[in-house]
Amino acid sequence: MTVPERYGLGPIKVTAIADGKVDMAAQVTGSGYSVSGCSGGGGVSSEGAGGVGFSCGEGPAATINNAMSLKVVDIRDAAAVLDIEPAG
Repeated sequence: MTVPERYGLGPIKVTAIADGKVDMAAQVTGSGYSVSGCSGGGGVSSEGAGGVGFSCGEGPAATINNAMSLKVVDIRDAAAVLDIEPAG
């Protein structure tokens, strides 16, 4: 899914939905990358070539790059509902 440029990420790609988590990857388009508040044991890994991977479970929203709020609203089998909006 494409997100606004001000979020500092290229399109976000869902790479897997399993074990109560949604795994995602995106290119970093800004000068840095930060994520806080992913529930469900969320984490971040380098995907190489300026990309990052992150994993979030259902629950409170994560804040990405202090600009974007990403919440996993619901996970059902191989589908998930995500809520993405400006942080704050």
